[in-house]
Amino acid sequence: MADGTKSPHSSPDTGQESAEAYLERRSLRRGSAGWLLLTGLGVAYVVSGDYAGWNFGLAEGGFGGLAIATVLMGTMYACLVFSLAELSSILPTAGGGYGFARRALGTWGGFLTGTAILIEYILAPAAIAVFIGGYVESLGLFGIEAGWPVYLACFVIFIGIHLWGVGEALRFSFVVTGIAVAALLIFCIGAFTHFDGGSLNDIAVDGSAFGSSSWLPLGVLGIWAAFPFGMWFFLGVEGVPLAAEETRDPVRSMPKALAWSIGILVVLAVITLLPAAGASGSDAVKDADNPLVAALEAASGGDPTTLSRIVNYAGLAGLVASFFSLIFAGSRQLFALSRAGYLPRFLSLTSSRKAPYLGLLVPGAIGFSLAAATGDGARMLNIAVFGAAISYVLMSLSHIVLRRREPELPRPYRTPGGLITSSVAFVLACSAVVATFLVDPTAAGIALVLYAVAVGYFAFYSRHHLVAAAPEEEFAALAAAEAELDRGDDDASPAVKDRP
Repeated sequence: MADGTKSPHSSPDTGQESAEAYLERRSLRRGSAGWLLLTGLGVAYVVSGDYAGWNFGLAEGGFGGLAIATVLMGTMYACLVFSLAELSSILPTAGGGYGFARRALGTWGGFLTGTAILIEYILAPAAIAVFIGGYVESLGLFGIEAGWPVYLACFVIFIGIHLWGVGEALRFSFVVTGIAVAALLIFCIGAFTHFDGGSLNDIAVDGSAFGSSSWLPLGVLGIWAAFPFGMWFFLGVEGVPLAAEETRDPVRSMPKALAWSIGILVVLAVITLLPAAGASGSDAVKDADNPLVAALEAASGGDPTTLSRIVNYAGLAGLVASFFSLIFAGSRQLFALSRAGYLPRFLSLTSSRKAPYLGLLVPGAIGFSLAAATGDGARMLNIAVFGAAISYVLMSLSHIVLRRREPELPRPYRTPGGLITSSVAFVLACSAVVATFLVDPTAAGIALVLYAVAVGYFAFYSRHHLVAAAPEEEFAALAAAEAELDRGDDDASPAVKDRP
């Protein structure tokens, strides 16, 4: 074909295999999840961020800076989620954001979006594995004093559950997430008994910072620097559409699940940030590895309490829920990119239980190796945040482009606010990308290097070996053919064409 997109008939690694046989060996289990399990998945992606990580934003911008950053990032995620709800009703496939960008921005846009999402979903589980190891050590569980056995156990056990089947995996995630959310509600009630509004602004004011005050102790720039930490209350919820091919009635279930997920996450962000900072003071938790426990102990005079112990164990459940669900998301994004030929095709093979086993095992091996070799969870999570922010820019742009280029495209669900909504997400996502350089330029630089390597692979090899039978490619091919017919071109080719 003109752009290098190939049918499985002619590709050297599939021989004479028909398109039907090719896709049959790469099929997922249909109808395994309804909107409720999808909502649980959306919350599970994120819930660990309520237990740890967000509090470092207090050191960057103070309570006021982090509060404003959380509102702005919450707005970005809400706008993005409602844009994705529309896109997922148009193209309900396992490609998620990559599939949307493929339709709107061509093969290059699809690959760049999918790669950014992969960076997020491969690095984030590795980072969370390190945090789980820290929790296990601090709690004195199993007498473990080294991190790597915990990392290994996490990847082996939870990838094993995913290999068992998607329905079982999502139900397990739902239960663990429920435990973590219940503990957050208990924490909120307990912390509010010690709440003091004056404690929110107890971080020392930097008088040299522009616009500094007790509300913004690090000045106006502190708001921007706190963006990545405001994102931690929502980071990952955009991965819900990756379960589209395993969902009952995805056209209706996806928008409902996305709306419920973001609504629940907004509530959890409020009942985490406000009582934690108000019970102990922002300064007491700004550098804590376990801010909720630190807040409760500081409020009680520094001694552990029954409630702080409950929250400590629940924090481990929250980390497990996010770790488990992010493994799912990474495997589905890898599966979709591989099935379409953007990555080596063998990575999309599925087992007899319809699980993409190599899509689970290969990222798992990479994640474990990174966790064991570096032990630097914070750095890996910052790299993941950079990848996520890049993907948000491209996904919101995809909504804008499709609304303008194909206004008559059937849309079972339409984004409230239309282009205004996705434009707000686009502007805030661009700001979030820049903010990652303010917080951790090294992490952003590492992410750019990974991006450059992936772009080289795509430019010189995989874009010439795409699979026309993959759902995202067929969808784009149909759109190209219809466009040719609309122009009255009798020589229209069914080839999938790259768009600039």
